[in-house]
Amino acid sequence: MSQRKPIDVYLKPAGGWDALKSSWHALREQQVVMKGAGTLLRTNQPTGFDCPGCAWPDRNAHSTFEFCENGVKAVANEATSKRVTRDFFAAHTVAELAHHDDHFLEAQGRLTEPMAYDAASDRYVAIGWDDAFARIAAALNALASPDEAIFYTSGRASNEAAFLYQLFVREFGTNNLPDCSNMCHEPSGVALTEQLGSGKGSVLLEDFEHAQAIFIFGQNPGTNHPRMLGELRDAARRGCRIVAFNPLRERGLERFANPQKPADMLPGGQGVRIASDYFQPRIGGDLAVAMAMAKGVLERDAIDRDFIAAHTRGFDAFAASVQAAPWSGLERESGLARTQLEQAAQVYIDSDATIVCWGMGITQHHRSVATIQMLGNLLLMRGNVGKPGAGPCPVRGHSNVQGDRTMGIYEKPADAFLDKLGAEFAFAPPRAHGFDTLDAIAAMRDGRGKVFFALGGNFATATPDTAQTQAALRNCDLTVHVSTKLNRSHLVHGRAALILPCLGRTEIDLQAAGPQAVTVEDSMSMVHLSAGMNPPASEQLLSEPAIIARLAAATLPHSRTPWLALVEDYDRIRERIARVVDGFEDFNARVRTAGGFHLHHPNRERAFPTRDGRAQFVVHPLTAATGMEDAPLTLMTVRSHDQYNTTVYGLDDRYRGVHGLRRVCFISREDLQRHGFGDGELVDIVSVWNEAGGVREREVHGFRLVEYDIPPGCLAAYFPETNPLVPLDSYAERARTPASKSIPVRLRKAMPPA
Repeated sequence: MSQRKPIDVYLKPAGGWDALKSSWHALREQQVVMKGAGTLLRTNQPTGFDCPGCAWPDRNAHSTFEFCENGVKAVANEATSKRVTRDFFAAHTVAELAHHDDHFLEAQGRLTEPMAYDAASDRYVAIGWDDAFARIAAALNALASPDEAIFYTSGRASNEAAFLYQLFVREFGTNNLPDCSNMCHEPSGVALTEQLGSGKGSVLLEDFEHAQAIFIFGQNPGTNHPRMLGELRDAARRGCRIVAFNPLRERGLERFANPQKPADMLPGGQGVRIASDYFQPRIGGDLAVAMAMAKGVLERDAIDRDFIAAHTRGFDAFAASVQAAPWSGLERESGLARTQLEQAAQVYIDSDATIVCWGMGITQHHRSVATIQMLGNLLLMRGNVGKPGAGPCPVRGHSNVQGDRTMGIYEKPADAFLDKLGAEFAFAPPRAHGFDTLDAIAAMRDGRGKVFFALGGNFATATPDTAQTQAALRNCDLTVHVSTKLNRSHLVHGRAALILPCLGRTEIDLQAAGPQAVTVEDSMSMVHLSAGMNPPASEQLLSEPAIIARLAAATLPHSRTPWLALVEDYDRIRERIARVVDGFEDFNARVRTAGGFHLHHPNRERAFPTRDGRAQFVVHPLTAATGMEDAPLTLMTVRSHDQYNTTVYGLDDRYRGVHGLRRVCFISREDLQRHGFGDGELVDIVSVWNEAGGVREREVHGFRLVEYDIPPGCLAAYFPETNPLVPLDSYAERARTPASKSIPVRLRKAMPPA
């Protein structure tokens, strides 16, 4: 635990010397100072490995330093010298381990061999790989229907692993392929596909060099995508206006000192100012913000009429709906004054090339699809799609979450994809849609899902409605997790359970044809190679493609797919991908060019593959009914700076001034006074939701209130600690992403847990 006081105010710029100190501490804590330093020099390099952290693209294929503080933490935790062996499991029952927090579990080190749960001793015991695959195959083949099996995917799986995985699942006979996209950027894909004909952002890194304005909605790059701050710093220095919308004051959006820039690191330096304009809407107010900016554009007649006429449809209906929205309603719903909204609109009008970025602060709301399409409307109004320095930029999380979806990890696959997949591998893929993440939880809870297999991730912790999710997993006949480290999901298991340890990104993947490289797709559709350099943490580790191939061979003895031959040389997998997945023609040759290749995006050429070849203006009402009951406060879940998704590296949140704590709740001074609480007081947080049978409350206990710069009526707290507050049926309209950023709650003085 840090020796600093638990709560202070951080006045330095993001990055800087503190980022270097934190990086050094991460390497030292994992006992890999020398090994880790050498490993980092191969991070995001043409002959190295892709960082296992975020999906932000690489700026310079020939730069020595293409990593950030949080990338150091991710690499150090994977390259750690610590090991979780059979002796560790012999010394600890599952019940005992379950009492430890997620930070403790992560800190134990790398898994070293396959383990099977032994109910008699409540311990995991070692099992051979062949026996493990035989057990899984027997359980799968004993099901009454393939749809009783659920196959989850994390965003860190490579393209090769994801392609083999979805092929195996579909040859087995189901489309039950929920993935982490269901919980993060699903609304981005739904919104953009309907509106622009492609579910991906059209922006490249080079566009940040030409943008005159960059708008950032619901995103905290200082913690979640730190390398993005380098692009924002350079843009700000050349005069680009950067406009941030975030209920919280986030230090990374205010000032940044790039550790790679000597001028930024001078003693007493304050770095570079990032946001030229910083607005704090109320939680869920971004739809009203975008509509108000559109109203300002219309009132100033600042639209691009030629672009609208040539490339869009639906403008008149959209314009009429925006003009009819009263400024008073826009102010109320956004939480901002009209002068602030008009100021933002003027920045947009003054820019001839604008990028709009957003993160999960936009996607995890009930009306996230509507909000993203309103941002799309805003871009279309001034022709900010398909020209240099402009376009939509959804900033995704895990380093290959976008690539996994490209490879076919999707519960609702397109018929055209299934046609090509079936023709290539000589089978008839199932056509019925499968379970998304929320469906999967409900199916396991209700006994319709009996086998749960996870390719990476920490399902028990990442998902909403923790009590129901964990009960659902425990209701399974078998749960299986492919993992590198111990996590909560190994302790929340079915009647039978297996842990299958795999290679990490930093490790050498040696197959019959020699060392192998995999490929990943970043957040801007660049596809490139990734090859590890470190010896595996254990001789018993298998790569993800090898695990999938051996499981498929055991489960599907009559399959025509040469599973084991494919993983002898990953070029063979890529040859098959090239014949099935659009945009991957001549895959093996193109991916070996420096920096890889860009997947063609039609919007960059002002082509819109919608039903009529035009981009669509979409009308959305300012307000809409939800299932929320009246509650005095709205809570949003956030990450700490010592965290990446469910992986907790430490107990500090440097930029928000929190040290050694995680059960904290950020609250405004006004709300402390209004509700009769004091800064530092312990409270329980209670969520309120209207469900079948009446209003139901969920609660979490013992959170310390922290006075913070956040709008009245709004709270923020870390996940996964607050995931129990999110009901399964609280999700984004038409995208079903958990609404973890808009939880109606009330506070009460802390009570001892029952």
